[in-house]
Amino acid sequence: MYLLGIAVLLTVLKLAEVGPVAGWSWWVVLGAYGVTAAWWVWADTSGYTKRRAADKIDERRRKRIEKQKEAMGIRSRTRR
Repeated sequence: MYLLGIAVLLTVLKLAEVGPVAGWSWWVVLGAYGVTAAWWVWADTSGYTKRRAADKIDERRRKRIEKQKEAMGIRSRTRR
């Protein structure tokens, strides 16, 4: 998502003719969108996106279990 933000920012700077970006070729500015698309393709085909989503779900599950143990007065075995 950061790459998309950078691409949009470069496009806005190019259109507004601000700073050094005004002198850059459009190919360089639009290349940022190509890099963004390549990142998304790689992330989806390699399974990176699904692993990150699974990690978030596992972390929420772990926190929920820890909260329930504390509510019952059971001491956790994990280090803090």
